[in-house]
Amino acid sequence: MSFFAGKSVLVTGGTGSFGKAFVRELLDNHDPRRLVIFSRDELKQYEARAQFDNDPRLRWFIGDIRDRARLTRAMHGVDYVVHAAALKQVDTAEYNPFEFVQTNVNGSQNVIDAAIDSGVKKVVALSTDKASSPINLYGATKLCADRLFVSGNNYAAAYETRFSVVRYGNVMGSRGSVIPMFRRLAQEGRSLPITDSRMTRFWITLPQAVQFVVESFEMMSGGEIYVPRIPSMRVVDLARAVAPGAGTHDIGIRPGEKLHEEMIAGDDSRRTLRLGDRYVVMPYIGGWGYVPPEAGEAVPDGFAYQSDSNDLWLTVDDLSDLVERFA
Repeated sequence: MSFFAGKSVLVTGGTGSFGKAFVRELLDNHDPRRLVIFSRDELKQYEARAQFDNDPRLRWFIGDIRDRARLTRAMHGVDYVVHAAALKQVDTAEYNPFEFVQTNVNGSQNVIDAAIDSGVKKVVALSTDKASSPINLYGATKLCADRLFVSGNNYAAAYETRFSVVRYGNVMGSRGSVIPMFRRLAQEGRSLPITDSRMTRFWITLPQAVQFVVESFEMMSGGEIYVPRIPSMRVVDLARAVAPGAGTHDIGIRPGEKLHEEMIAGDDSRRTLRLGDRYVVMPYIGGWGYVPPEAGEAVPDGFAYQSDSNDLWLTVDDLSDLVERFA
């Protein structure tokens, strides 16, 4: 029987790319009793209702995670929460920093408080590679959110609510993917802009991200940051896969961008285990009685999980196949 069978699940940011894919997975394969979509945009909710054929298991809440009272009302009777709502554009964050703090930091604390007060059993928050050793404001707000969710277990120590984090890289098929832009420019016969020909990124498909979150719910005890072992790719190889034969030109790294991404910093290696197809970053302080996984192998001291030194890589042919199937 599925972990989610007969349960009530809420997804913040439920009309985003991940949210809709996660909802589809649960409806098709996990038989939840009730699925609550919590998001701000009424048009996206209207479109999603049609996409899911008005499935009677779905409930629709217009709301903002900045509004704790609305979150508390939406979480009434909910067993599990996926926190996917966030502001995510790096350059927008630099121009509107406090708005990102309001949503990504204060909003995350609201999710934590509402979950505890509503008796939610488990919460998984979605993070990003930009939260590891951040150099831009977006990454800094997500690092704060990660720490809030890990430490949220201390607030909930006397309750049953537990919090964990899932951190992964760029998602193929998500709304922010560069692939549609590459395709459009190639169709127009134009050169493709490459930030830097040396740039590398972690790469994961949307179905893989959804499955990873589902599995993390099942294994979490609270306080872990789960990081999937996923391949890296070179941005120039992605351009070749999307538009074979198209010209490219370097435009330079934008403010707040990294040449290579990181999901686990070297200073976190002392509390990181490799566990099958994932890494588990354990909390600094487990004041709620955290028990580390029995399985797992400690990573070498100083280990850093970075896209340029990864041992898994996608070739141009690999990327071509993935683009055809998922983008």
